[in-house]
Parts: sequence; C-alpha cells; structure tokens
Amino acid sequence: MKFVSTRNGKKPVSFREAVFSGLAPDGGLYIPTEQPDLRARIGAFSKKNTFQEIAEALSGDLIGEELSRESVRRVSERAFTFEPALQPLEEGLTLLELFHGPTCAFKDFGASFLAVVMEEFLLQESRQAVILVATSGDTGSAVARAFHRKDSIDVVILYPSGRVSTLQEQQLTTLGGNVTALEIQGSFDDCQRLVKEAFVDSRLRESLVLSSANSINLGRLIPQAFYYIYGVCRLERATEEQLLICVPSGNFGNLTAGVYAWQWGMPVDGFIAATNVNDVVPEYLMTGEFRPRRSQKTLSNAMDVGNPSNFERLSIMFEGSVDKMRKWIRGVRITDQETRETMSQVYRDTGVLIDPHTAVGVLASRRYRRDSGFVGHILTLATAHPGKFVDIVQEATGVTPDLPATLEDALSKKKQATTLTASLEVLREFLLEHYG
Repeated sequence: MKFVSTRNGKKPVSFREAVFSGLAPDGGLYIPTEQPDLRARIGAFSKKNTFQEIAEALSGDLIGEELSRESVRRVSERAFTFEPALQPLEEGLTLLELFHGPTCAFKDFGASFLAVVMEEFLLQESRQAVILVATSGDTGSAVARAFHRKDSIDVVILYPSGRVSTLQEQQLTTLGGNVTALEIQGSFDDCQRLVKEAFVDSRLRESLVLSSANSINLGRLIPQAFYYIYGVCRLERATEEQLLICVPSGNFGNLTAGVYAWQWGMPVDGFIAATNVNDVVPEYLMTGEFRPRRSQKTLSNAMDVGNPSNFERLSIMFEGSVDKMRKWIRGVRITDQETRETMSQVYRDTGVLIDPHTAVGVLASRRYRRDSGFVGHILTLATAHPGKFVDIVQEATGVTPDLPATLEDALSKKKQATTLTASLEVLREFLLEHYG
C-alpha cells in the first residue's frame, strides 16, 4: 500500500514513512492511494480463526512488502496477546467487547500494533523517535502502556486538565520512564491543535523525529479495522440478515477504520455513528454542513470532540458528498441523561454493566432500529470496561463494577505530570529542552 495526504494526493509515501510522520508535512492526514480488494481473504476466515491469525493474514496483505513474513508474524504475536469478545445483549443486538487489553479500552488494539511496528522498523535503523499524542481519555493510557519501555521511542502525552476520569489520568501519568504526561490547561481540542501545530512546526521537524499515536496515525488506524472483520466473522446471525455496525464516536478514527474494513470487502450494510452532544458529524449528515466548534464536557468524555480530525478522511472516502456518506453512515445523538438511563436499564434487564461510551452506542442502535424500522442485526462496539468509570456506573446502576488488576495497580501509583498552557511556543520549548 502507498499513502498520500488528504490535502495533496501527488506525493505517495510508504507505510513506514506514513507511520513515522504521523501527519503529512502539509498538515493533511495520510490515506491509502487505493484500497486493496481483500474479499477473497475475508471470505476465507471462519469462526475458528483467532484474532491473532486474522490480524497476521491482513497485515501480510497490507504491509507485507515492507516487512518480512517473519516480521509480520512477530508483530502480530507481540501486539495481540488479547482479543475481542462477543456479548449478546438482546435480540438483534450484540456487543463487540474491545476492552480486554492491558488498559481495558478499544484503543489498546491500535496502540499495541503501532508500538510494535515502530519498534520493528527502528530495529533496522539507528534513530530515536518522539511520539506526540493528544488524548481525551483512553488514547493516552493505551499509548502510554503500549510504548512503555520500548527501545528508541519516547512518548509525550497531552491531556486536558480536569477533563479525564481519575482512573484515566492515573493510567497515563504513573508509568514514568520514557512516558511523559503534559497536563494542558484547556480542552481536548486545544491538545489536538497543539499536536497538529507541532507536526508542521519547522523548528521541531528539523530537531526531532516526531510521530503520533492518535488515530491520525495510519499505523494505529489500520489495525483497528481488524476487529471489525473478526466480529463479523464470529457473529451468530442468519446469513440473509442485514447487518449494521454501531460505533460510539468522538474523533471518528474508529468509524474510519470500520469504513476501511468495508472498503476492503467486509460484508456489512452500513454504520451508525453514535455521538454524545458533541454531534458535529450527525449534524453534517442531517444538514450537509460541517460546523466544528468547542467541545462540551459529558459523561462519555473520550467522545468530547468538537472538531474530529478523521472527518477529513471520511469526507474524501465519500468524495466530499454528504449524500454518498448518508448511504452508508447514519448519525445518532445521545444526551447524558439518556446515557445514564441506558446504563441503568441494561443492567436492570440483563445484568450487564456497560460504560457510558458503550451506553451511547446501545441507545443509538435501539433508536435507529425504532425510527427506521430496521429489522436486521446490529453489532455495537463496547469500547471501554465499566471499571474505568466507577463513579458514573455506580451512580447509574447502584452497583460498583469490579476493577481489573491492571486498573487497580494504576490507582496505587503516584501521578507524574507537567502542567503547561495551551501554547505552541510553550510546548516547543518543552520538547526542544527535553528531546532536542
């Protein structure tokens, strides 16, 4: 595969170049020059295939020209020591649980793959890379854990002060070593803006090898497509039954990965983009106008994004046509009160605890079915373990979720973070002082 910028399709780069650049020099996002036809490969998968087997086969098809077969196998084995699980919730609605990784969130899949791929490439070179990443919650902890103690890689994580949960903050600020947390006085949109500005800053580009582990990085985005294909292959449903996939969405990287899987040949009939009140994309699908704005704080904080980066990729996928996007993506907006009620109702009726992001997806799935008359199956992504949001889950259900051991361990450690204002000049000075 070759990749070009969303803003200049004339300079193709390799997967390795796209991974280490993160953002294209012109400020655009890297996208494939063309999508491969993997229908035969995907059609050959069965319920007997493990996630690791599916990831290895797809990785070989996609980046096998840049990594040897042995390297591809090594990456898949080291990156994916965990896999998704399917949880039937009610008739016609199944959860694809993506929180069985080391930080109990879906972002473990992309972060783990990216960290191992980067390390594999760097084994062939003699240079140090600095990973710069903005997080609204789960990305930071997933990236911190995935890259911790990786050779030749330093990680700098920007997160909005007071806008991530206590547990999320503990996960991304307590590792130390090659992982540095910057507590930014602003919103996630400010963090994301700073990362983008840093990538196109001439002084930083001359002094550092900067890359990103946000979903702006293809090395994190592409492997997220693997669990869509795994989920569809494992799903119990009638062969002729239509299938939609519902994706709780914030920066829209996860949904973009799903669209990639569809373009490669995954059999699906469309997607539901479920958002909280930060509903820029559902509004676009309704009105045809994309109007980014400052994000609002909600219970589903990892989705508090007012200017989703990956909309740029989605728009190009659908040739800038809202009508073409509408044929495959439906937008649904869910409020905090509805999120609480859904968490409570799901536990009351099924005994299953879900986090607020998954609750947004569940209610969006139900609402779309009710409003459209859809009678097929909906696979809804369960993006985080309820234990990551103890207070919210307890308030909504009256039950305290169990904490996985990795989360309990993070709570026992001391926070290590540097507070900075939301200024490129301040960030530049910090990076040059510590890594230049």
